[in-house]
Amino acid sequence: MTANRRQVIKTMGALPIAAAVPAAGMLSASAAEATAAPHAGALGGRDLFAEVGIEPLINARGTMTYLSGNLMLPEVVDAIRATSHEFVNMYELQDAVGAKLAELLDCEAAMVTAGAASALAIGTAAVLTGTDEEKIKALPFLPGPRREVVIQKSHRYVFDQNVRMAGVDFVEVEGPREMERAINDKTVMGLFFNAASSWYGTPDSVSREQFVEIAKRHKIPTFIDAAADVPPMERLFEYQRMGFDLVTFSGGKIIRGPQSAGILLGRRDLIEAAKLNFSPYEAPIGRTMKVNKEEIFGMYAAIKSYLERDHDREWDDWVDRTERIARAVRRVPTVEAEMVVPPGPANEFPGLEVTWDQDTVQISPDEVIERLRDGRPRIEVAGGGDTLGIAVVTLRADQVQIVARRVHRMLADAARG
Repeated sequence: MTANRRQVIKTMGALPIAAAVPAAGMLSASAAEATAAPHAGALGGRDLFAEVGIEPLINARGTMTYLSGNLMLPEVVDAIRATSHEFVNMYELQDAVGAKLAELLDCEAAMVTAGAASALAIGTAAVLTGTDEEKIKALPFLPGPRREVVIQKSHRYVFDQNVRMAGVDFVEVEGPREMERAINDKTVMGLFFNAASSWYGTPDSVSREQFVEIAKRHKIPTFIDAAADVPPMERLFEYQRMGFDLVTFSGGKIIRGPQSAGILLGRRDLIEAAKLNFSPYEAPIGRTMKVNKEEIFGMYAAIKSYLERDHDREWDDWVDRTERIARAVRRVPTVEAEMVVPPGPANEFPGLEVTWDQDTVQISPDEVIERLRDGRPRIEVAGGGDTLGIAVVTLRADQVQIVARRVHRMLADAARG
């Protein structure tokens, strides 16, 4: 992916006017799938959403877990269906799929986890226990002093609880010197939250390269949480080549695997220890994070598909979606719409920001969000304050025009009022 694709584009008018959606024949099988609009929840004539009394929604907010992440690729669904009719030895399956993933991702070893949060827990457990059965049984209450994990102060985040649940304390540092001083005989690992700068807008006080170099010199393993950090695809390879001992990615975001799955990759000895702390073993802390055979096969299919995807064409399709929505809403006086690409490393893909003069268009972004959520069909968008945020990467192709029409109509009605 070229560098200019990752820049924030401030003037949508400067973008080339693309056709509505590239012809299905020009897309990969996965992209072409997006042009289809199957009956939601249909199964042999049954609408399962209606049957349980819940209404599906259009997700124009992003790959949020509470909105069920992203839609699985057709090949992922096919893998789930194709493997649901047979039994398998789960130890053998995890080993076999892990070997295939390691080959695809050019790393020592890999495994499928119950999402990136699960990988944080069992990866930390692996560092604490190795292959020692007594330690595995003892977690999170290992005998002796509490073990410590070094983390930058600006990297503390909600998901670090998944590390602490293995039975460790965090030691917060700022800068390379503090990191050096913080490492002692109780230190078992260094944790790097890769999206911290994206989340908080604060530069890392210790760069990734410095973090790895200091930890290696002190012979402690490093773990990087890169859950939402593709695209670009190269990040699947970058961090383990940089020297991180453990790396995790979410499976249910842009990779479009099962939302309840992720991958953990890295040093062979640590991956083997992580497996011992995971299901199908019956006693370890990871037993509660079970993944079934269908999710493991689905994650394998998703990674394989993601590596084979035409990423430039996919990016162009995302840009086209922002253009179409922007053209629609700009027809309302004072409304401005610009495509933005977050600087990364997390969620580095195009989205749309919409603003307007609220004296002319007499509705606030918060009111738009609420009315879209309460309308039919239900639409979830982001934003608040002075800005409406519209994600396009989670939309089906047939939903782009629905979102454009609904937002335009709402703003136009407020302008006439």
